[in-house]
Amino acid sequence: MKKKRLVVPHRHMFGPGPSNVPPRILEAGAKPVIGHMHPETFEIMSDIKSGIQYMFQTQNRTTLAVSGTGHTAMECAIFNTVEPGESVLVAVNGIWGERAFDMAERIGARVNTIVAPPGSYVTNREIERALSEHRPVLFFLAHGESSTGVLHPLDGIGELCHKYNCLFLVDSVASIGGAPLYMDQQGIDILYTGSQKVLNAPPGTAPISFSERACQKVFSRTIKPVSFFLDLSWLANYWGCDDKPARIYHHTGPVTAFYSLRESLAVLADEGLEKSWERHQKVAEYFHAGLESMGLKLFVKEKRARLPTVTTIVAPPGYDWKEITAYIMKTHNLEISGGLGSSAGLVFRVGLMGCNSSKANADMVLAALKDALKHCHRSKM
Repeated sequence: MKKKRLVVPHRHMFGPGPSNVPPRILEAGAKPVIGHMHPETFEIMSDIKSGIQYMFQTQNRTTLAVSGTGHTAMECAIFNTVEPGESVLVAVNGIWGERAFDMAERIGARVNTIVAPPGSYVTNREIERALSEHRPVLFFLAHGESSTGVLHPLDGIGELCHKYNCLFLVDSVASIGGAPLYMDQQGIDILYTGSQKVLNAPPGTAPISFSERACQKVFSRTIKPVSFFLDLSWLANYWGCDDKPARIYHHTGPVTAFYSLRESLAVLADEGLEKSWERHQKVAEYFHAGLESMGLKLFVKEKRARLPTVTTIVAPPGYDWKEITAYIMKTHNLEISGGLGSSAGLVFRVGLMGCNSSKANADMVLAALKDALKHCHRSKM
């Protein structure tokens, strides 16, 4: 092992995540380590809970941050609410629906899907038809599908789920803070996100919230959840979400990651949710106009279905997308990425999230793309 001090390059992180971490949040994460059961840590955790409730627009008591990335929160939601043999319905309009299907299937659920064409979404009529047919206990939907750049409409879906006695689970990893979402008002029973996108914190913590309806389902299970680490009864106690007089040791919480998450939520609250939503939308529209003026095409045709945080650009014919992303990284010290899952090989993905969402950064990406298209090899076929 090298004995020199660690050196990490600074890069413009304009892919689908993680995003750049601003100095205020970096400094918070460098504060001294204290114990994960110390009263000062519990105070920080309380601040985090309040910050998540504001970000999610919820009054849910069972609101916390899972120690892990968004995948951890996805498993926490599914593993706690679903028992073997129960029916689960998954909307698939990109890779995150595919992942939810895999997780539910692994624990013995009977999983059915509603599949949307790449770059599109499923309609409320299709959702109700599937709810009526399959009678699931849980319906999964990705609000911001970062693999395809789709922002899925949410209005009316919570009501449909409750009509059929089904819990509504929403993945907001790529959308929260960058697009309007109201957990309580829209009837969402379980909502989760990650720390590394609009929040601009390092990866490793995953905010999640459970409605009273969801908690009733979780805490009336006939068997224990498959995962001890993600067992909500333990997590709720560690985060002070239950009525027990004392918190019991469950796992060693990542305290420095809590510092960063706490500060990132404070930054979002300082700006205000509505202003953050508006800024992301304006920057996205500015960026999209710039792309179209260059002759590039957007993967999501319907304007209102375009995710303001992650833009998918149709890979121009004749070019090797890997050569373009590599050229931009080498020449401009800037990360954009290719597609993922069903969009692999079809698109570029550009993320302008949190502090990275600005017209200046959009201009930087447009200039890098223009330069790459000029210098990278284009086949004549």
